[in-house]
Amino acid sequence: MQRAAAATDDGPMIDPSQIAEVLARAERDRQARSPFTDEHPDLDDATAYDAQWAGIKAKLDAGERLVGAKLGLTSRVKQQVMKVDAPLYGWVTSGMLLPYGEPVDLARFIHPRVEPEIAFLLARDVETPATVTSVLAATESVLAAVDVLDSRYADFRFRLPDVIADNASAGAFLLGPSAVPPAELEDLRLLGCVLRVDGEVVATAAGAATMGHPAASVAWLANRLAGRGEALRAGMLVFSGGLTEPVPLAAGTAVTAELEGLGSIEVYGR
Repeated sequence: MQRAAAATDDGPMIDPSQIAEVLARAERDRQARSPFTDEHPDLDDATAYDAQWAGIKAKLDAGERLVGAKLGLTSRVKQQVMKVDAPLYGWVTSGMLLPYGEPVDLARFIHPRVEPEIAFLLARDVETPATVTSVLAATESVLAAVDVLDSRYADFRFRLPDVIADNASAGAFLLGPSAVPPAELEDLRLLGCVLRVDGEVVATAAGAATMGHPAASVAWLANRLAGRGEALRAGMLVFSGGLTEPVPLAAGTAVTAELEGLGSIEVYGR
């Protein structure tokens, strides 16, 4: 359910549908804009999430399917930069999934960046209150994944409500070729990740980079959604959050994410 428009002392009221329409136009025209909080500093997270859902609903009404969710700001370092103490989330639709092994058409993005993640494919609904244990029990398999971030704000400059409204900077997603039941992996916290650009290592990390355990971020999301009367359902994909800092994706550049036990994904910009 959508809330009423958010009023501020520094500008006219703006409602979630207006925010969603402006962001959809920026995405369609591939034209970055200034953050809403520049003119509406009192924009709150609840209104921003309503705007986020209005944007997703427009995609669903246009024929896309809801396939899952994504998390952002799952690392403590990123939270400190944004001056928050919790992650944020967005939604993933069928139009955001790109085929494995094919070049990424950069013409559909404004200023794409790539970060490696661990994705969870759910075998059944995640009951709440959720924990790491219950998330793993509800998971059919985990996969190597790449989140192609593409903020609709110039220079990736935004405050928390801005990026929430912008669907957590979701651009596109790729999944690796191997789907592995979590019980076949020794410890997702220790699962190693190597990120390469044109063959050169630019970052390394482990699964613990996402809230201490990638399943912890999924549990956080399930509990957060319950407060809005929503849930993580069987069959959904959940992208648990970036393991490293994102790197820019340019034409002719190959970014490779290697995740221990899950294989690798090469993202080639064209």
